[in-house]
Amino acid sequence: MFDDLSEIDAANVVRCARTLLRRPLLRADGPDGELLTLVYRHRAALQDLFAGLLGYRLVVERRFARLYKAGPGADDSRGVLAMSPRGYAYVALTMAVLTGVGRQALLSRLVADIRAAAVEAGLTVVDDVADRRALTAALRHLVSLGVLHETEGTVDVQAEALITIDTDLLGQLLTGPVAEADSPARLVELAARPGPRGVEHAVRRKLVENPVVLYADLPPEQAEWLRRNQRKESALLETCFGLRTECRVEGVLAADPEDYLTDLYFPGTSTVARIALLALPELLESDPLAGGRHAVDPARLREVCAGLVEDYPTAWSKQFTDDLGRLVDEVLELLRRMGLAVEADDGWLLNAAAHRWLPAPDGDPEREVEPVVVPDVPSWSLFDEETA
Repeated sequence: MFDDLSEIDAANVVRCARTLLRRPLLRADGPDGELLTLVYRHRAALQDLFAGLLGYRLVVERRFARLYKAGPGADDSRGVLAMSPRGYAYVALTMAVLTGVGRQALLSRLVADIRAAAVEAGLTVVDDVADRRALTAALRHLVSLGVLHETEGTVDVQAEALITIDTDLLGQLLTGPVAEADSPARLVELAARPGPRGVEHAVRRKLVENPVVLYADLPPEQAEWLRRNQRKESALLETCFGLRTECRVEGVLAADPEDYLTDLYFPGTSTVARIALLALPELLESDPLAGGRHAVDPARLREVCAGLVEDYPTAWSKQFTDDLGRLVDEVLELLRRMGLAVEADDGWLLNAAAHRWLPAPDGDPEREVEPVVVPDVPSWSLFDEETA
């Protein structure tokens, strides 16, 4: 893959490729923007790399680099955590409105145009707290991408501000072929199409973008291709993207030793992440089903979480210990986003990869014990009684 490059240049190409996977829209004034010069220098090698291995298109300019990834399709686990479905709707509506605004606009006028576009699209707009939060989240997301700049004031739908639009970046956001789609569902389907090499690109994209790829979740032809090419793909992913793979009977796990490509950490330090980790041993006690998965009853998970909260009462955030139902939902959502759990008809299924994170506690939980009573008269003396 890097035969024509020196050792230093090859290492730089891998570094740039990892950066673009983590930040598909790389800006000079954004996170990791100092690498944009290096990306521009190696743009030909990077374009060949992404086109050949993943079927991705890469656009590199002086001010930005844009890697056009495939859409996630029906998978909703790769989105922005703070963004609600209504927030995503407002992102799409804002992008549509911005195409006719120009370089600058008042926030109040922009908000009015967005809500008018929502009504035109058939959405019910109610100016309440939830709606304002969704619209603010959408605008702030576009600010984080560099499409909107807060020239004067800040993005707050209840205050005035002057907003500057980067029309060059705005034109680079959409990855799906809007002109070819006749419905939203069709656009999602077209955006998730496999690359020119079909099965090869489709499977390799899953390995690069997801922490766990199970044979049971792949179409038969993709599962067969991955079984035949496990070793070759493992070497390729490590050489080109620095990923280490673990191949098992159930599937393949791809991990980044430096955690740079990881946008969701597990194990983690939050209350939800630690409880999810500590709950795994009891949830994996049942005999595995076909495919190596373990059935998880939501009632059993609630019982395990309640036990952990009771055993370690001071270790958790109070907002979760006061709402056990929310804690259980958050634990399941984290495991789902990590590719460790899938929803079934009568509950949830834990994937075999969850065994990789089984914790080994240092000891039993510290529970309250009876206080030690110290007698008023000590039973010992600093002096020899006979001498005294």
